[in-house]
Amino acid sequence: MEIKLKPIGLIHSPYKTKQEMPIQAYASKEVAEIEVFKEYVDGLKDIEGFSHIILLYWFHKSKGYSLHVKPFLDKNFRGIFACRHPNRPNPIGVSTVKLLERRGNILRVEGIDALDGTPLIDIKPYVPKFDERKGAKAGWLDGKL
Repeated sequence: MEIKLKPIGLIHSPYKTKQEMPIQAYASKEVAEIEVFKEYVDGLKDIEGFSHIILLYWFHKSKGYSLHVKPFLDKNFRGIFACRHPNRPNPIGVSTVKLLERRGNILRVEGIDALDGTPLIDIKPYVPKFDERKGAKAGWLDGKL
């Protein structure tokens, strides 16, 4: 089976290096611009009504992967699928960001944790009733956040 992904846009963020980025989007107050390519701009219809959106993107600077990694918040090696480490079999990133405004094909967002120039592969609206889970556990991260 072959899966082909095509970027729908680019993330323009203030982060030029991995060392500048926060660990996760919740730790960032930085404003970024999401450029949606012209052929996809009609898909932004009605997005302004959402306070937050979910960005799916490609970790384009990621090199290889391991099934066991040492996450940022731990000294122990953990399974890659129990972490949000960027070096993954399919280097897909996800961030929930606050939507500040839309200007044509540009979305201004707050709370980004992606490098400048990161390829955007999808946008989904954040819907509290769908996305929030009561009683959710954070696994090995419990007590570290």
